[in-house]
This record gives sequence, structure tokens and C-alpha cells, in this order.
Amino acid sequence: MAVELDVFVGNTTIMDEEVYQLWLDGYTVNDAVKVRMEGGVLEEFEASADVLLSDTMDQYRTFQMCERLLHSPAKLANQLLFQIPPHRQAILIERYYAFDDAFVREVLGKKLSKGTKKDLDDISAKTSVTLKSCRRQFDNFKRVFKVVEELKGPLVENIRQHFLLSDKLARDYAAIVFFANNRFETGKRKLQYLTFQDFAFCAGQLINSWTIGAVDNMVEDMDVDLDKEFLQELKELKILITDKDLLDQHKSLVCTALRGKTKAFNEMEANFKNLSRGLVNIAAKLTNTKDVRDFFIDLVEKFIEPCRSDRWTASDMRLYLTHYTNSAHILDTFKHQVVWDRYMGVIKSCIFKMYHD
Repeated sequence: MAVELDVFVGNTTIMDEEVYQLWLDGYTVNDAVKVRMEGGVLEEFEASADVLLSDTMDQYRTFQMCERLLHSPAKLANQLLFQIPPHRQAILIERYYAFDDAFVREVLGKKLSKGTKKDLDDISAKTSVTLKSCRRQFDNFKRVFKVVEELKGPLVENIRQHFLLSDKLARDYAAIVFFANNRFETGKRKLQYLTFQDFAFCAGQLINSWTIGAVDNMVEDMDVDLDKEFLQELKELKILITDKDLLDQHKSLVCTALRGKTKAFNEMEANFKNLSRGLVNIAAKLTNTKDVRDFFIDLVEKFIEPCRSDRWTASDMRLYLTHYTNSAHILDTFKHQVVWDRYMGVIKSCIFKMYHD
């Protein structure tokens, strides 16, 4: 009885990047073969369909064997089973930890738990990302979260060193970890216009300025937990809206600076007190966990939506917030400039990013 064997002999592990991407995207072997055939690989290499199937199966087996090493990327460099050049290792790792923006947008801010994992079927159907790929991405988020949870030092650097990711991807994972830890609400209808990259940018601002790590760079969870002392100090800013003289003085300074510089001046003057109350009240409530979670909703409802309904341009927004922030420094009896600048620096950056005029 004749037995047919397919034998691949070699030293360097052969990995086709296109096949690797198909495996990552959750394609079955047969579906991957179809995609490769449609791409003209048979004509390019003058190969038969059987050889293509055999090659695809072989590469899928290799990827599956590599997968446990990819869970701890440093092990990939130190193992002897697969002879993979360093530049190719970097590609394998980076692509394994890459994710679909549509998928991450659905889980951003949710607890990385079994409860969320049960929803992956629905997320897969909604985003058209295969269930297998959704599971890989979710498990990657969870793995990174668990590893960096107890580490001291900067979050982005810890992710970069432990998972050997590029700086950009490490920063994106830092945002995912930060949102999962603080459980920021991102799923409400009013926030649907914001992309993952919008939120990732805001996460970077919050991490750099409002976390414990902004004042002490060698504590656990330094870039994950918000600085509670700072959040407490934010209550002091309420004087800007509870002291009538200060509120009137602040309005007068801002309006004097804005007059003649924008078509939206009348609306800015009329709404000054409401807008100021909105921003200061957001600050004063951040000691409550629920209000931290609602931070982005509050920014949209209390500030961005009123400005949008008055047809402010992005330039109007930038002009207003710049003078609003700077004018507080001229107020005679306002003594909380350091806290104010730390707060408004982040608020301005986030609103500029979130305001799509």
C-alpha cells in the first residue's frame, strides 16, 4: 500500500506573512487556501492546489506551535525549536498583538472578564471580525493587563519591555489597560462618534498628568490609578463658580480677550456661566468612582454639545479654552493655579481631540 508523505526540510523556519495574517484573522485552512488561490499564488509559483493546501496546513501548524511562545514574547528569542531571524520575530509579535479598531472600540472601558468574553459572539457579528480573532485580541488585552497590573514604573515602558511591542502599539495597549482599570464609559450613543484613537489620545493625556505616576514614578499602578490627592484638591476649584464676584470677574476677563476675535462671541458671552459651571462641576465630582466613569459623557453633555449647538468651530473652541484657562491666573483671590493648570491642561487637550466641528 503506497503512503504519500509531504516533507519540508530546512533550517530557517519559513513563514509566509500573508498566510500568517490569514491565520491571525481566523480563517480556516480551506478558506485561507481559497484566498491564496484568488490572489494568484498558483500561477506565480506554478504549483498545484494540493501543494498549496499542504503548504498552508504546514504553516498553520507552525503558527499554532509558536502561539504559546507569543504569549510571552521574550521566550521567542530564547527558544531553539524555530530558527526565526530577529526581524521576523518582531513582525510575528507585532502582528499577533495588533488589533482591529472596530473590535477594541466595542470592549474599551469594559471589565476584561469572563462576562465580557461571553459577549464576543455578538461583537464578532457586529464588527465582522471573526470570533477566533476576537478571542485572540481579547485574550491579548487580558494578558497584558494582568502582567503590568503589579509592576512598578511607567506603564508604556513596562508593556514595551515585557511584550516587545513598538512604541505606538505599547501606547495603545496602555490606553486599553487604563480604560479597563478605570472602567470609563465609552459605549453610550453620544460617544459613538469617537474613535479608539480619540480615546487613546485622551488616555495618554490622563496618564501623563492625572495619575500617581505624574508625581511619583516608582510606585505600583502608577500610570493606572488616578491621583486621589489631586482629585480631592479639584474640589477647591468650585470657588470659581460659587463665588459670584470671581465668576463675574472671570467672565469679564475672558470676554474682553475674546471680543472681536470670533463670530461666536455673543454665544460665548451668553453661555459663559453655564459652560464654566459644567467644567468646574466635572472637576469637583471626580472623587466619585461613578463620575470618573462618566468623565467622557460629562465632557460631551456639559461642554461639547452646547458649543456644537451654537456652531462653534474648532478654532473657536481653541480660542475660548485658551483664554478661559489663562484668565484664571489674573483673578486676585484665586489661589489654586497649580491644580487649575493640571486639570485644564488635560481638559483642553481632550476637548480639542473630541470636538469634531
